Amino acid sequence: MHSYMRAIGFSDIKDGNEIKDIIHDVFYEYDKREAVKEDKGRAFVEYSKDFGPDMGITVCGILDKEGFHQEYYYPYLKGSGITTREDIVIEKRGANESFSGVCEDIRVGISLIFYLRNAVTYKKKNILGNLLNPNISATFSGLSLSGKILLPLLKDEEQVRSNLEAARKRSRLIAEARKGDEEAIESLTLEDIDMYTTISRRIQKEDVFSIVETYFMPFGVECDQYHILGEIKSVQKVKNEYTGEKIYQMNLECNDMGFDICINAKDLLGEPEIGRRFKGSIWLQGHMNFLED
Repeated sequence: MHSYMRAIGFSDIKDGNEIKDIIHDVFYEYDKREAVKEDKGRAFVEYSKDFGPDMGITVCGILDKEGFHQEYYYPYLKGSGITTREDIVIEKRGANESFSGVCEDIRVGISLIFYLRNAVTYKKKNILGNLLNPNISATFSGLSLSGKILLPLLKDEEQVRSNLEAARKRSRLIAEARKGDEEAIESLTLEDIDMYTTISRRIQKEDVFSIVETYFMPFGVECDQYHILGEIKSVQKVKNEYTGEKIYQMNLECNDMGFDICINAKDLLGEPEIGRRFKGSIWLQGHMNFLED
């Protein structure tokens, strides 16, 4: 069974027969079907079915004259809004027809790698290598197996404005440094030294999560899994219509990026509320938005 099935409410599946029944339900009662023609009279097909608001399962495989041959399946959360407009590179994952996206977002400072949800749409566009079209964006979402709720940091309006301006300034400096601007590189170096000094002093008397407001960093051996700490902007408790399990869906702001996550209520410690923070690990998914010129 896919390990992240419990994130959308399938935590009590006992054996492979139950999974087969669920996959059978997706295949015959799908909400959405996407297909793209390939060579030798074959087609790559995605069958998707929602089992709750904006969450469900996609089954992927090859369709030929002998019928449908399942290759893999995965749980998904659709996500909302636009997370990034940075350039994206798409790479194939292993032997099957699944893909990963890679983008350099200066707000995070690392290469973001995500699991591509709309592989058929990507294949239809027949895009290879770098995606430099300015009309392409991505919507991120995350599935979590473990998380906890932290209280927010106490900030007044002036601190909020100051932090926002500092983040914008740092983003500008990083963008200029990437172009080879020596002054920007020097400014970032000095800023990092000052930050290190400040944190070293404060950590003697304060908890680390009263100093660090948000973070986004790689986690584990899989390249598309991350540890995150983000502010909750909205939250709703929904139900998996198949199992009845309760799921929290939250919109987070993490390193100035907005995206949605979901987590089984069984796996969340604490009560999520707007303004509080979510700390946990996620499997990052991405949906590429292709707008016509």
